[in-house]
Amino acid sequence: MAAQTTGLSNIAKRYATALFDLALERDKLDAVAADLDALAQLLDSSDDLDRLVRSPVISRDDQGKAIDTIADKGGLSELVRNFLGIMSQKRRLFVLAAAITEFRRLLAEHKGEVAAEVTSAQPLKPEHEAAVRAALKDVVGREVALETSVDPSLIGGLVIKVGSRMMDNTVRTKLANIELAMKGV
Repeated sequence: MAAQTTGLSNIAKRYATALFDLALERDKLDAVAADLDALAQLLDSSDDLDRLVRSPVISRDDQGKAIDTIADKGGLSELVRNFLGIMSQKRRLFVLAAAITEFRRLLAEHKGEVAAEVTSAQPLKPEHEAAVRAALKDVVGREVALETSVDPSLIGGLVIKVGSRMMDNTVRTKLANIELAMKGV
């Protein structure tokens, strides 16, 4: 399983790096990042789109047509449209979410920021996001680019990942730790 995960992440890294290099060369980093953010939000909110990009049963042509329609309706830039078109032609849309994450990491690195993933039980309000960003900046000593996600199963609290470090301060984890402690008694 680890080898398969590594293979998938390598594919995502190659596509993300190619898109990043093109966007940098054409001075379109912010526009591409905005398009990818919108696309990621759409992927997160649409089970149908998630199935479309992950399903090996859907034909290459059908995937391509659907992705073209989404790109048109979403007003995505030509660079992102071409990126999606290539991924569709090569049957690599299943790594789209990982490629978007890798692009964000490359962008943060380019800007001298540290990428951090924050998962919460509910969407963070802007003031909470700013507080987390400021606290992480104090810890790591550099600007922080946050990628937020929501996992209601956490019940409350946050999971923060910065590089290889992770802090899990969620209610779910605390309850699991209490359960383990009680079993040990």
